[in-house]
Order: sequence, then C-alpha cells, then structure tokens
Amino acid sequence: MNNSKISFKIGDSVRVKPDVLDPDTEAFSLEGWQGRILDIRPQEDGPTIIDIEWDSITLREMPASSIEASEEEGLDWTQMGLYPDDVEVTTARDTEQDVKNAQEELERISYKSYSWLGDPGKRIHQILSGVDDGDEMAAMKRWGAYLEEHLNFPFDAEVDEWQERGPLRSGDRVSVKKITLIDDLYGVIVALRLGRRKYDFPLCELAVIDKQSANTQLIEDYRVWFANR
Repeated sequence: MNNSKISFKIGDSVRVKPDVLDPDTEAFSLEGWQGRILDIRPQEDGPTIIDIEWDSITLREMPASSIEASEEEGLDWTQMGLYPDDVEVTTARDTEQDVKNAQEELERISYKSYSWLGDPGKRIHQILSGVDDGDEMAAMKRWGAYLEEHLNFPFDAEVDEWQERGPLRSGDRVSVKKITLIDDLYGVIVALRLGRRKYDFPLCELAVIDKQSANTQLIEDYRVWFANR
C-alpha cells in the first residue's frame, strides 16, 4: 500500500470492514467493530499500521474469550493495530468518557476473573465461582473449605517467605497437620510441627516439598490468589 495515500487522521472514528479477522489469532471476525484512531504508523517495509481504540459499544460486545485470550498473552484488548484497507471512516457512537467508563468496568470484571493469571487463574476462578467479588473474607472461607476437602494431610512443607519475627525461619521444613482457622489478614492458617514444637502458621507462606504431590498445585494456586487478591 502507498502510505502517502492514507486519508485517515488521528481521532477519526472507523469501522472494521467485512472479512477482517483478529490479526493475532485469526479465530474470529472483527466485522463491525468500531473505535477511534489513536495513532498512524507508517512502516518502512510494509503497509501503514493504524492503532484503534475500541469504543464503549464494541468493548461491551467483545467476546469474553477474546478478553481472556488477550489477558493470557499480555495483549491490550482495549485497542488493536489494523491496516488502512481493513477499516472505513464512520460516525462516532459514543464519547471518550464512555470509552473510559467501559474500560474501567471491564478491567474490574477481568481482574476478578483472574484470566490474566493463565491456567492458575482459570482454576482460581472456578474455586471462587459465586463468591461476591468485594467480599474477601467470603473468598478466604471458600478457600478454607475447598482446601480442607481436597488437601491430603499431613504433608511436608518448607517456609519459603522471609520471616521478620517469630519462631520459624525461611527454609525451615515442617509437617503440616490440618487447617485450624481462617484469618481476615493472613488467610488460611494451618497447624504444623517443627521437630517437637507445634505452631499455627499462614499457609500462604509455605511450599509443598514433594512437587509430585497433588497438594502442590492446590497450594500454589491458593498462594497465587492470596498474592493477587
């Protein structure tokens, strides 16, 4: 394409033409998607790229699978680069504030779906299905009940977080006996033994020693959630 003939300008509203596929996956059609031009980038060795920020209507109609796939790949689902031949000028359907509001709304939903955490995020989302997004204590209780049901006790673990105070130190190997309580600050608390001594300790600061154990993934998923809650 001759870049000198580009008739678009930054700020124009554009609509994607028929038969244009998502350039990253080619898994679905972008026909009818609409947004505003953020940037026009001439390329030395190829067609110009037009960066488009999707409007609020397109964002709210965007397939959840598209947002999840973008999150997993570290891609920005609020905008996309297309060729000039892929789009045509149209009339804006909303305001820039509408776009900002839609982005913030969907970012909150996406964050709480944990899709950006990849496979652990999918498992976390399943475990916490039905829990109120704003109720962290309810989420911790759900984790406590789930781990109580699925973990095999006792198991050996290692303290792998630095300890500012207390009797345990990073690197200590302990035997975890059971879940004792759910704390609003430290999450799931377990009873463990170090030698002959007994302690209560946050599960989020323990790593399973036997990496082949079914406990390993469960606890790692919990720790990922706890660190990103």
